[in-house]
Amino acid sequence: MSHPSLPAPGPGPSAELAVDAAGLVKKFGTHHAVDGVDLQVRRGEVFGVLGPNGAGKTTTLKMLATLLPIDGGRAAIFGTDVASEPHRVRQLVGVTGQYASVDENLTGHENLYLFGRLLGLPRREARTTADDLLEQFALTDAATRRLSTFSGGMRRRLDLAASLISRPPLIFLDEPTTGLDPRTRGQMWETIRALVAQGSTILLTTQYLDEADQLADRIAVIDRGRKVAEGTPYELKRGVGDSTLHLRLVDAADLARAGEVVARVIGEPPVLTPEAGGLNVALPDADRAADVLIGLREAQVSIATATVQQPTLDEVFLALTGHHSETAAPAETEEVA
Repeated sequence: MSHPSLPAPGPGPSAELAVDAAGLVKKFGTHHAVDGVDLQVRRGEVFGVLGPNGAGKTTTLKMLATLLPIDGGRAAIFGTDVASEPHRVRQLVGVTGQYASVDENLTGHENLYLFGRLLGLPRREARTTADDLLEQFALTDAATRRLSTFSGGMRRRLDLAASLISRPPLIFLDEPTTGLDPRTRGQMWETIRALVAQGSTILLTTQYLDEADQLADRIAVIDRGRKVAEGTPYELKRGVGDSTLHLRLVDAADLARAGEVVARVIGEPPVLTPEAGGLNVALPDADRAADVLIGLREAQVSIATATVQQPTLDEVFLALTGHHSETAAPAETEEVA
C-alpha cells in the first residue's frame, strides 16, 4: 500500500515517532476521563491500548485524531502538533470507530465511492479506489449489495476500508472487533496484520486480552483514565512472574488453608477463585511449583488438577489494577461511548 508523503518533521524526538503524546488530559465536568496519559508509538508497529469499558481508551484516541480537544498535555502525529495543526494531522490518520460509519442505504461500492469523493478524489479515481479496496477486503462479491444485507464482519471490513481511502500512514482502530463472532474476529486480525505488512502503523484500542496478545507489538494498560503499565506482552507477563500454577482442589472448603500454605512457601498470597474451588499462584520460577505441591501435600490439602502456564494478560491486569479486565469502569461519558 502506498502512502502520501509525510510532512516535513518538526524538531525533536517526536518526529521519529508515529505518535508522541505526553500528559494527555480530558475532563467532562469534574470527571477526568483521561488523566495524564503518555503514549509513544513507533513507526511500523501495532500499539495496543488495553482496558475495560470506560477506562479512557476511546477518549484518548479521539483526542489524538483531533475529534476531541485536548484539555491538558500535548500530542504530535509524525512530528505534527495535534492541537495547533489539526487539518494537517487529519491527512495522516485514518479512523475506524467502534460503530460502523457507513450508510446502510447505499451499496458497498457506493459507500466507498462517496467517501472518496468527499475526500476530494476525481470520479474515476474514486471508482478505482473503491474497486481496489473491495477486492483487498474480500468484498467484491458484495459490491452491489445494500449494507442492510451485510453481516457484522462485512460491515466492519467495509468501515476499515473506508478509513483507508486516503492511504493514511497511521490507522486508529477503536475496538475493531466489538460484537464479532470468533471466526470473523480472526479474519479482522488477518486484515490488520496485512496492513502492517504493507507499511501501516496501527494504534489499536481493545478490551479483549487475546486480541492485544495476538496483534500488539507493545501494549499500554489503561485503567480509570490513567496508564498503569506499558511493555511488550512478554514483558507485561514477566512482571507477574515467569509462570503461573493453576490449582483446583478436591474440597473447596480447603481453599483458605491452601492460600495460607502458598503464601508461606512463595512469600505472596495466591489469587483465589472460590467459584471454581481453585487458586492461581504466580511463580518467580517454574521450579517453585514443586515446592507448592509438596507444601500442600504436607498440609493434607488434596489437589484435583494442577497445571503450570505462562501468565495471561488477564492476570497481568488483575495484578496491576486489582480487578479483572472485563470489570466495567465508570462510563467515560455518553458523548464518547
